Amino acid sequence: MQKRKLGQGLEVSAIGLGCMGMSQSYAPFPEKSASIALIRSAVDRGLTFFDTAEVYGPFGNEEIVGEALAPVRDQVVIATKFGFQYQDGRSNGVNSRPEHIRQALEGSLQRLRTDHIDLYYQHRVDPNVPIEDVAGTVRDLIAEGKVRHFGMSEAGLQTIRRAHAVQPVTALQNEYSLWFQRPPVLELLEELDIGLVAYSPLGKGFLAGKITEATTFEAHDIRNTIPRFTPDARAANQAMVDLLARIGAGLDATPAQVALAWLLAQRPWIVPIPGTTKLPRLEENIAAASLELSSATLAEIDAAAAAIEVQGARYNEQQERATGL
Repeated sequence: MQKRKLGQGLEVSAIGLGCMGMSQSYAPFPEKSASIALIRSAVDRGLTFFDTAEVYGPFGNEEIVGEALAPVRDQVVIATKFGFQYQDGRSNGVNSRPEHIRQALEGSLQRLRTDHIDLYYQHRVDPNVPIEDVAGTVRDLIAEGKVRHFGMSEAGLQTIRRAHAVQPVTALQNEYSLWFQRPPVLELLEELDIGLVAYSPLGKGFLAGKITEATTFEAHDIRNTIPRFTPDARAANQAMVDLLARIGAGLDATPAQVALAWLLAQRPWIVPIPGTTKLPRLEENIAAASLELSSATLAEIDAAAAAIEVQGARYNEQQERATGL
């Protein structure tokens, strides 16, 4: 597996594994033992970068990742996140107060069976806590050896810049894919030597080409609440999948592999973290790291994608407000 460097010299596999779907958002969930086996299969195939968060579950996802990676802890990079408070076992708004960050860290360390977090993200910006206080707290945790690198997720440009002035940011985790891009972010990240970790690089599964307008989701699947996944939107957005399939046909590649290869080609410090619970999909995603798209093919994809008007918002209004942007 090829390696890439995020910001501040942190080296990870060119493709990581997003573990959220093993216990949240994409029901039905596999048995814990199956998830642990899949994570260990990813390690065997060269993946070194694994993404989780305390809010996934909450808490249970970190336990899965911790148990799976404990035997190979010194060979992998574990990323997790803080920034939510909880009531009755459910998330109940953001909370990035310094004392709460420390409390969250201790819980994550225990669940992940480790003495340090390689990459510790603020999951969402807390408007009630100055970002300088958040960055300063993580800076102190780094000095104490409990955290190695500071990350942010879905943060605005000025917020990133202010945080970076206190403690250099290693990575920004944003949704990023062929059908959802924020070009201004890339210029700032390049300026500050911050890597981009792309979540939902396959458009919550849609860009893999397995979802049609007739697909039905489990009752608790988050895609039931997302405007971009209404049957009408899916029918209209099939044009994006058709584009990827057409390009892939000439390269002996799947739509998912073309989507991931396109993302990898945008910058050398972009690392996608597609999630899956199935070994064939994991192997398909890993193979995308070896797929090289020519400049002509990239230009063809960009031109064709620009002519496709993606239908439906990426989240509903309540979910979009929760991103902190």
